[in-house]
Amino acid sequence: MKKRTELLHTIQQQQGFDIVIIGGGATGLGTALDACLRGHSVLLLEQFDFGKGTSSKSTKLVHGGVRYLAQGNLKLVMQALKERGRLLTNAPSCTYTQEFVIPTYSFWWQCYYYMGLKLYDILAGRWSLGATQWLSKNAVQKKLPSLQTSRLVGGISYTDGAFDDTRLLMLLLQHAIKNGAYAINHCSVTSLITNEEGTIGGVVAYDSVTETSFSCKAKVVINATGVFADNIMKMSNAQYVASIRPSQGIHLVIQKKFFAGNAALMIPKTADGRVLFAVPWQEVILVGTTDTPIDTIEHEPQALDHEIDFILSHFNEVNSTQITKQDVNAVYVGLRPLLQQKNAASTAVLSRDHAIIINEEKLLTVTGGKWTTYRKMAEDAVNNAAFLGNLPKQACATANYTLTVHTQDVFAITSSQLSQQQVAYYVQYEMAYTVEDVLARRTRLLFKNVRQALAIAPQVAEWLQALHQETDAWRTKQLQQFTELAKKYSLH
Repeated sequence: MKKRTELLHTIQQQQGFDIVIIGGGATGLGTALDACLRGHSVLLLEQFDFGKGTSSKSTKLVHGGVRYLAQGNLKLVMQALKERGRLLTNAPSCTYTQEFVIPTYSFWWQCYYYMGLKLYDILAGRWSLGATQWLSKNAVQKKLPSLQTSRLVGGISYTDGAFDDTRLLMLLLQHAIKNGAYAINHCSVTSLITNEEGTIGGVVAYDSVTETSFSCKAKVVINATGVFADNIMKMSNAQYVASIRPSQGIHLVIQKKFFAGNAALMIPKTADGRVLFAVPWQEVILVGTTDTPIDTIEHEPQALDHEIDFILSHFNEVNSTQITKQDVNAVYVGLRPLLQQKNAASTAVLSRDHAIIINEEKLLTVTGGKWTTYRKMAEDAVNNAAFLGNLPKQACATANYTLTVHTQDVFAITSSQLSQQQVAYYVQYEMAYTVEDVLARRTRLLFKNVRQALAIAPQVAEWLQALHQETDAWRTKQLQQFTELAKKYSLH
């Protein structure tokens, strides 16, 4: 990859782009890859870092959405199951299958879940990952050794997908750039350029690293900023009425000793209508999630006390080893870009469908959806962008596009001992710039163990200082900022 100053210079020398994408999460990077594979010229701008928002704070599942069956949204389930199959096929380096077990406490509920998951199998069709299994009480105990057995009747086993979200993001980034796209992080869009006819024809951006502003023309501007989509839409029309109704979901991260076995736990229904998961992920267990409507959208939202208590109490109800806040290594919070719906009683029942919105100023917004369907969201966005911008018609090429790993990326995925060489790789090939970039997203240490992340942060800051040829003051500021950020990920 080019050095940052060279990249910025090259971008500014361009006469314009077919498509400028605002937002470097799953949808934005997926859209960039789709567009450049069709031969369109593409620029992607991310205000902070790739995946800093929702895309790095998922439950790490590639799934069709079992609970959407109960809502009767078969269309969403079928689409997600197809995309699940494609993703597991196209990105084998960072996706895998995961067994889930639903413990049951009555024969009737066991029959109910068994029939529902058999339908899940049928809807998956050729993309099925394996047949749903009826489990005896003893079989459940073997698969979930930590589970409380009082009142337990049996259980259901089914298979879904899982992944490392930010590793997949980095693959999307690398492949988009490999195929001709320009992408840059820590570069925000400050305003939109309006053509003489009153339509959007480009962006004005500010690079926070070099502290420079520049403008870029575009035939189409795509707003792929997730929960922040309304902010960009208001740039094009100050009278715009918000379409996003955000909610937040938290995950608690605990050690594997508190939840033995290789299977994941799924509790289909909790007090707020959410599914509760306990999922083995890398060296830890993720327990979540919640669904809390919020009024203020923040880039680093805070876990609320009642959310933390909710997860602890529900997990302790079914797990034989009781955990407290002191046992939580980290907590992270993600925001869902849910679409407004009339008469929706809560955010837990809002649709996870995605939407393409084209306003009168011809700003194209893609929002809603979920990680599993990012590729389909990108396909729909580029299809509409091609029509909107009168671009050459080219078929989508991502359905069977393999996201191969960079030849030097093996240690970036498998290494658990952070080294100067690894950090240098993240800087050179994945555009990492800050301590947070490295410890939160290029590695997942902040998400796994806050104390360990804080312990290694000074060394990472030194390595980055040398790689970026920055000052001691820069290093000190980086450590201060990371220390403040880490407080939001800790319960201690």
